[in-house]
Amino acid sequence: MAPNCSLSPRGARWFFGGLCAGTLAIALPLTLMGYWPVLPFAGLELGLLWWALRGSLARRDHRQIITVTEDTIAIEYCEPPRFDRVVFPRHWAQVRIRGGGSPLQPIRLTVESHGRRHEVGSFLNEQERLSLAGRLRRLIGRVNESPPLSLGGSA
Repeated sequence: MAPNCSLSPRGARWFFGGLCAGTLAIALPLTLMGYWPVLPFAGLELGLLWWALRGSLARRDHRQIITVTEDTIAIEYCEPPRFDRVVFPRHWAQVRIRGGGSPLQPIRLTVESHGRRHEVGSFLNEQERLSLAGRLRRLIGRVNESPPLSLGGSA
């Protein structure tokens, strides 16, 4: 799984360059007319936009891989430069949906076993999380239950 990042690096450069040109086309004449505070605020605005775009583009490389085998459930997180792998015994794992009920508190999908809990699909929307929860529940089963895996046991 990966976040939906529709803005490409090339598109981000074009967007930022166009916004810089438009902002400076307005700010420079106003500065020359004596409204000097306009230029620093325009620069601050562009700096904040650059920071937000950089953060958005960095999320493009985030990945989550969930592998379900006969014995284990492995969740691999790849958020460069960090890489993490968590393994649960399939027989005791549970898929839980926590929270929700309001737009300010979206649901959280977790895989839990033996007091450990890891959230999966945090970048998915609520409908996608519910769909993933159903698929994981079919693959993992309930506690003390391990349904047979069909071909393509990765979620």
